[in-house]
Amino acid sequence: MPRYRLDLEYDGRPFAGWQRQPDVPTVQTAVEAAICRMTGETVTLTAAGRTDAGVHALGQVAHFDLARPFLVAKLADALNFYLRPAPVAVLAAAEVAADFHARFQATSRCYRYRILNRRAPPTLARGLVWHVAQPLDATAMARSAQGLVGRHDFTTFRDADCQAASPVKTLAALGVERRGEEVWIEARARSFLHRQVRSMVGSLKRVGEGAWPEAAIAEVLAAQDRARCGPVAPAEGLCLLAVSYE
Repeated sequence: MPRYRLDLEYDGRPFAGWQRQPDVPTVQTAVEAAICRMTGETVTLTAAGRTDAGVHALGQVAHFDLARPFLVAKLADALNFYLRPAPVAVLAAAEVAADFHARFQATSRCYRYRILNRRAPPTLARGLVWHVAQPLDATAMARSAQGLVGRHDFTTFRDADCQAASPVKTLAALGVERRGEEVWIEARARSFLHRQVRSMVGSLKRVGEGAWPEAAIAEVLAAQDRARCGPVAPAEGLCLLAVSYE
């Protein structure tokens, strides 16, 4: 039974997240339906990460098995044909080893959060950024963010519905950079807690607007108390950039 890897890009706005759910559109449902229309087979698609409703992806990775081989050279184009008009694209497709696992074998995941930091609201980027009108000090945010890098108990930044066995995670990198009118926050780790990135972004925004001192981020992390977290940033600004494998 051949196994295939897909590299996917999608706009999360019309979807209730990645994971298949009854009676609502999801990315998993859309891609599985396209595979079924293409091959006549019902498959289960396993992703590197289950993005939430409204979260986008430029580099999601997923795998599935087929009972009969499909010509790899035509797989991406065929799936993109059957995916229309859903805002999902297969960037690349490949046959992989039978033991490849998109989720469990991933060595790191990288997310980018975009804040549009200007008075005027977004037009072309609407639904792709968090609009924050008040000026943000990205330099202060960047310095404060370093208090989160490393291995910590991230209970403060863990959603109440998180199903992870432990709140302890190792954050490999957390960068904040101003790019014109936008502030980009990029986080890299082997894995994240549910809504961890959006929780960290919401707290860093408090630093950037001057409501919290730079030292506050390390303090709320050490508190291991969800109530100390700043407001959670909205889903629309978050994008799964890339998933890495050995």
